[in-house]
Amino acid sequence: MGKLPWQRAVVVGASSGIGAALARELAGAGCHLALVARREPELRRLRDEIDPGGDRVNVYPHDVRRPEEAPRTLDAIAHHLDGLDLVVYSAGIMPRIGPDEYTFATDAEIVGTNLLGAIAWLNEAVRRFTAAGAGTIVGISSTAGDRGRRGNPVYHATKAGLDAYLESLRNRATRHGVAVVTVKPGPVDTPMSRGLPRLPLLIGADEAARRILRAAARGSGVAYVPAAWRPLMFVVRNIPGWLFQRLDI
Repeated sequence: MGKLPWQRAVVVGASSGIGAALARELAGAGCHLALVARREPELRRLRDEIDPGGDRVNVYPHDVRRPEEAPRTLDAIAHHLDGLDLVVYSAGIMPRIGPDEYTFATDAEIVGTNLLGAIAWLNEAVRRFTAAGAGTIVGISSTAGDRGRRGNPVYHATKAGLDAYLESLRNRATRHGVAVVTVKPGPVDTPMSRGLPRLPLLIGADEAARRILRAAARGSGVAYVPAAWRPLMFVVRNIPGWLFQRLDI
């Protein structure tokens, strides 16, 4: 990828999947990076891969289900990077659940990772960026947030909640010069999606990362990845409820 408009970035959820692919693209464009995720060995392997010299990429082991740690971790990152102009929240889980399974412990982990962790990190990011009058926030949501489908109710709910939260941030922060970008990928070839029975318009993580960063650089409000999902999801959102209940989609 060519030159990007950011020099100092943090990727939360960088140890695998889209987050790791975003880190590779940002490092390849010359960004100084902070990589945040729960699994320290994977972070260090990624750091060694994309920054063999060890002078532009640092790792910060952190479990997003501990939201009280987010403010001081972001402060440490900003201090080490001597500023910050891009924050990407890519952390997310989608555990497999049975068609009639309702397990609160699993649901709580999904909410803590996909939504509460995002709020903890992005509240701090938007506070910092609005004070500076500049900055970009990218939240990795999903087409799953557009409609409550039967497969994984709480996963869909967290993505819908993330969409609304990011829209609210955008409505607050744009007047202060801050871009807030909601990215809604369809299926991406990552460990999270492997083994699922239906993966329409599947793309690789590296291609998804390139499209995400192009959308963020344009300051897009909401970006579907790939863009073909936008008209498809317009149709899905407008299927009458009585009919949608009968469709296994």
